Amino acid sequence: MKRAAALLLSIWTAGAAHAFGAVVTRVSDGDTLFVQPDDRGRKPLKVRLRDIDAPERCQAWGEEARAALAQRVLGRRVEIRPHSRDDWQRVIAALSLGGDDIGAWMVAEGHAWSTRWRGAPARYAAEERAARAARRGVHAHAGAVEPWRFRSRHGPCTRGRSRLQR
Repeated sequence: MKRAAALLLSIWTAGAAHAFGAVVTRVSDGDTLFVQPDDRGRKPLKVRLRDIDAPERCQAWGEEARAALAQRVLGRRVEIRPHSRDDWQRVIAALSLGGDDIGAWMVAEGHAWSTRWRGAPARYAAEERAARAARRGVHAHAGAVEPWRFRSRHGPCTRGRSRLQR
């Protein structure tokens, strides 16, 4: 079963021509969701939005980021453009709704940070700068902590763990 899923994923991630439609069935946090591909023969997929990092569920603004993403895409048909897979077997993908880039929207609205990888410029750097300047979302709060710094200090969120501010 895992081999079949890996083969399908390798085919999907071969290029942008392999984008596919799906319906968002669940939103776990501000950058992770589940989709049911239009081809009902495919199993539901866990998708991590590419190039953004939203606050953890137990972190300040984490629930607001999850709610914003859910309000925007839950139950809606989206286009998935797979890029790769992470260590937790999530599909890393760009997501669009009616032509709108959802990752860009999350960053522009202040619900996520644009990720940087090994010194490469952040894909949504302009959106993040604008959100910071306008003090939108998480950027309205002094001392907002980037999710990667939060995880390095506190580890991952677990069920039953109280909401942490920093």
